[in-house]
Amino acid sequence: PFFYYLRRVISIILPIYNEEKGLVQFTQNLNDSIRDIPHDFEIIFVNDGSQDHPLSVILELCRENSTYKYINLSRNFGHQIAVTAGIEHAKGDYIILMDSDGQDPPEVIRRLLAKAEEGYDVAYAQRIKRKDESWLKKITASAFYKMLNKITSVEIPVDTGDFRILNRKVADALIRMPEKQRYLRGQIAWLGYKQAAVSYEREGRNAGETGYTYKKMISLALDAITSFSNSPLRLATISGFVCAFIGLLLIIYTLYAKFILKIYEPGWPSLMITIVFLGGIQLLGIGMIGEYISRINDNVKNRPLYLISDTNIEHA
Repeated sequence: PFFYYLRRVISIILPIYNEEKGLVQFTQNLNDSIRDIPHDFEIIFVNDGSQDHPLSVILELCRENSTYKYINLSRNFGHQIAVTAGIEHAKGDYIILMDSDGQDPPEVIRRLLAKAEEGYDVAYAQRIKRKDESWLKKITASAFYKMLNKITSVEIPVDTGDFRILNRKVADALIRMPEKQRYLRGQIAWLGYKQAAVSYEREGRNAGETGYTYKKMISLALDAITSFSNSPLRLATISGFVCAFIGLLLIIYTLYAKFILKIYEPGWPSLMITIVFLGGIQLLGIGMIGEYISRINDNVKNRPLYLISDTNIEHA
């Protein structure tokens, strides 16, 4: 179609966390992949409080190329917030979200862009193969997405990360979503609009170790569940009813055994089992409620989502 040849501005958001070693090579690969695409590109590096020193590398890259922009956050706010910071400062007609560790192949950008120019508002990269990932991570990720889709009213595509392209309409809608606990792939799915998948093989990292530890993955999973489902609260309520019903049956059986069967022997085992069982369910319910209350508390404080230490983006 004719609009394919219109020059558009495309923003590429690269969240950076401890990527000093492989950043130059990745940026070179990215440039090689987009060089002959007939659009104008801006690349936004978002340094999310890295513990190594990628900022010096980023500053050197920005000095060499005027289309490179950077945002240096005041501390580590987390991957999802770093990506959000990039989206809020991107000027592009299309915005591409991708990681800078080499696992998201830059060659896929051309296919994502083709989907967007077919009229899709979102085109997300869907993994058909994941290299250099443990079997435990693959199994837990698969189980999590299946469970999430069962307990939420929004269908979140499986085997996807944040690697995708958004048009300006979707990006603006995403910016208007005020929650502090960000789960971007879920938020984008919730927005709806016209979305399509592009399959690809996820590569191994260029250098360094992943910043997504199991602790961070669990935190992200909790954000996803509490942001898009009330099922944990409903589970706590149902568990309460089930425990109350079991307790009633135990009372009836105790009275029956004592007055009818005459075989009742009071003892610690049954008492302790009951206490531990009911106590565990109560703690489970309180914990679930606490997760929701803590998120309400974070949003009520109305603190800024992130703070910028320095940047070369005007009016940031």
